[in-house]
Amino acid sequence: MTRLAVFISFSGEGGVERMVLNLVEGFAARGFAVDLLAIRADSAHLGSLPEGVRLIDLGVRHSGLAVFPLMRYLRTHRPAAMLVAKDRAIRAAVLARALARVPVRIVGRLGTNLSAALEDRAGLSRWLRVAPMRWFYPAVDRVVCVSQGVLDDTVRLTGLPREQLQVVRNPVVTPRLSAMAAEAVDHPWVADRSVPLVLAAGRLTEQKDFPTLVRAFAVLRRAQPARLVILGDGRQRKKLEALAAELGVADDIALPGFTPNPYAWMAKANLFVLSSAWEGSPNVLTEALALGVPSVATDCPSGPREVLAGGRFGALVPVGDAAGLGQAMIDTLAAPLPAEVLKSAVAEYSREASASAYLAALGLHAEAGDNSGRGEI
Repeated sequence: MTRLAVFISFSGEGGVERMVLNLVEGFAARGFAVDLLAIRADSAHLGSLPEGVRLIDLGVRHSGLAVFPLMRYLRTHRPAAMLVAKDRAIRAAVLARALARVPVRIVGRLGTNLSAALEDRAGLSRWLRVAPMRWFYPAVDRVVCVSQGVLDDTVRLTGLPREQLQVVRNPVVTPRLSAMAAEAVDHPWVADRSVPLVLAAGRLTEQKDFPTLVRAFAVLRRAQPARLVILGDGRQRKKLEALAAELGVADDIALPGFTPNPYAWMAKANLFVLSSAWEGSPNVLTEALALGVPSVATDCPSGPREVLAGGRFGALVPVGDAAGLGQAMIDTLAAPLPAEVLKSAVAEYSREASASAYLAALGLHAEAGDNSGRGEI
């Protein structure tokens, strides 16, 4: 059985971790033995892993400290290839391979438009993030980007030849997605179908720009009854609560915090809204479309324009434009696209299609006894 290594830091409860675990399940379904090399292996995402997946806790809390444990792993186990998620982990993997002197193929996964993320950083801070990419990435065998926008940005930042990079869509649509979406939600707003329910989800941070969403929701509320639920936790909670009170919409906004199953909420919403200032490829937007939920998004770098096909499957609004976002919400609630049309937008984002593309990038092929074709929605 071919052994494949997947190296990631579980530094949050966000989309990167979920997507990597979806890939791991896809690899295991194809008959690979997968070693999941984890930093911060106490993550809430790491519940039950599928048969054929071995969790290896590297025993460190930061990617920079993982070089020597990773070197020892490579010397001992010599996997056929290694997928590495996130920039700092990619750097550590390149160093570990050089020290181990093991000819393992490294494929790095990038999920963020770094230029947008660093826009407000000082020159030195930007240099400290970008310069190591220029030093280390030439040694990576393949760089996978989650959207064309991320690929174009990475080429600009690193100077890598385009033929070293490729776009592979995130493995968002899984058999588990529809099952979790069918679960009940114990909340009076979900039970009351007389008032439209608007949903957003993500960490309460600057990147997600939920203040613009709250202002946009106030525009919607002046036009009609509606309720807004924002799933997620973060340092902006008090700021958002204060803003909602200031705008007079606090009674119609709920912040339930982090939930391990946002899909149950999502499937019961009348509208999903992505208000981000930047993304790589927005998984929550893709998930909403996969569940047939009408959606609107900011036209941020990068991803929403690709997911929504330039506005064909949902309105795109300039970043920070609360009035425009509010009007897009009003218009979409008045004339939503059919669920089947929305689902068709994300056919490329299935777990099986994504796993196949990653395995090709890793130079591997499906093992005997491939069970990957079961139960896709």
